[in-house]
Amino acid sequence: MNLSLYGYDDHWIAVDCGMMIRQDLPDQPLQIPDVEHLAAHGMIPDAVFITHGHEDHIGALAWIWPRWQCPVYATPLVVEMLRAKFLEQGLRTDALKTVRPGADVACGPFRVTFLPVTHSIPESCALSIVTPGARVLHTGDWKIDANPLTGEPMQPALFQSLAPVDLVVADSTNADVEGHSRSEAEASAALEAVIRECSGRVVVSCFASNIARIRALGSIAERSGRRVALLGRSMERMAAIAARLGYLDDFPARVPTHDLGYLPPEEVLIIATGSQGEPRSALSRMAQGRHAAIDLQPGDDIIFSARAIPGNERPIERLKAGFKRLDVRVHDEHSDPALHASGHPAREELRLLYTWLKPKMLLPVHGELAHQEAHRALATSLGIAVPVLARNGNVVTLRHDTLDVTDQHHPRPQLIASRDRPPANGDTRRSAASHQRSLSIAVTVLPMEAGWTRIGRLLWDCDSALPLDEEALADWLDTRIDRIPADTVLQLRQQLFRPLQDWLSERLPDLPELHLQLMPADPQPEYEVRSTSSP
Repeated sequence: MNLSLYGYDDHWIAVDCGMMIRQDLPDQPLQIPDVEHLAAHGMIPDAVFITHGHEDHIGALAWIWPRWQCPVYATPLVVEMLRAKFLEQGLRTDALKTVRPGADVACGPFRVTFLPVTHSIPESCALSIVTPGARVLHTGDWKIDANPLTGEPMQPALFQSLAPVDLVVADSTNADVEGHSRSEAEASAALEAVIRECSGRVVVSCFASNIARIRALGSIAERSGRRVALLGRSMERMAAIAARLGYLDDFPARVPTHDLGYLPPEEVLIIATGSQGEPRSALSRMAQGRHAAIDLQPGDDIIFSARAIPGNERPIERLKAGFKRLDVRVHDEHSDPALHASGHPAREELRLLYTWLKPKMLLPVHGELAHQEAHRALATSLGIAVPVLARNGNVVTLRHDTLDVTDQHHPRPQLIASRDRPPANGDTRRSAASHQRSLSIAVTVLPMEAGWTRIGRLLWDCDSALPLDEEALADWLDTRIDRIPADTVLQLRQQLFRPLQDWLSERLPDLPELHLQLMPADPQPEYEVRSTSSP
């Protein structure tokens, strides 16, 4: 997640305001930046400037903006994405200000210019931040792609006109990778080569925000004689926004989800969310055989056209194992690295940018410490000073050609539970539940080499209306069951019942009598299955 503040003469602006999904914690809560300490230090921004529309740059704003109540400047695509998030939270949207790439915005002593760059989402921008005391270039996420599938290539003259800058605050994500990042056109060609060799259904998973890849897959589907469908709420939402802004004008007609099962497998190409193993995603439901619209069959193919975000390796491997159990072929960056093109610059691109900007100093950001250290070594070899490797909470002061850490704040993790997020269908109504007497839950489980996993549809029934979020329950069960080292179904149930009862108690106004039934997918005599109302 990203949140940077720039201050000059007691005025502040914020750049980006992102979140991360804590898949390592039960219920996968959102973690957002801690801004409580900012107010105590007088660091409340007069405006927020957004570099691009990825969740790690905009995902927290709907929760944090009510504390700031300031204008938010962003490009048209980002404004539409934020508008949907603000409306889900019941916020007014008049603070969202549309800025075209290339435009200037004056805010107190700051002049901020949006400079278009290439990235894996349209309308990404670096920010030139100029005050009476310094000239700073905040790169955001970027790469150099001579053949982007959406937008124009980066214009060297725009960046050369800024030289020399006092400080560049720059993306370090691929600073340890020599050479040049792969073009989006190369990834498209690799995808088409793989898809043409597939004989059954093809499911391609990529980030919903990668409009260029979604558009390329639509063209590939047409050329290979396949009909295209989109699966996943975020994919549907992003496609709708992109279509309104003209980014999908040439996209083929989509097959309605409920018609997928009627088409011959060799005529189907599905673009789905879930490349990072998210439990609620369309991909996870397909891997567990519980997607309402599609059942994958042996001989079908799944293509992961996205790199694993660090920390998500375990859920992604669990996802791939689910497809292999279904005898579905898996293609990923290990089998074919060209299936994905990074949106971040490798070392040759960094060198080129610095010949344009001629920066006096560099502050490496993004990536892990190892990436920032590699970035520092590269910049030092070019004669660029790197006085500081900043940490979360550092206050870094730029003054008289020096850069120093002058203070350290200690932000605390701020978590938003799943139940506090807007519901998936946007409906905020809650049923009035009263006099519940009995809740029955039936779960099909499969023994693994170590522990168990849930498969198939979750079945539950109650003798009265119940405000139960089925998706949240399924996600909780997936995470909990995966962590229980039980030898038999009976042991699994004994260890699951009480935590499940506690989880339901926190979310239901009146907890009914709970009946839990675990059904082994491959029953054996030693697996005793009970359905009593207590352990």
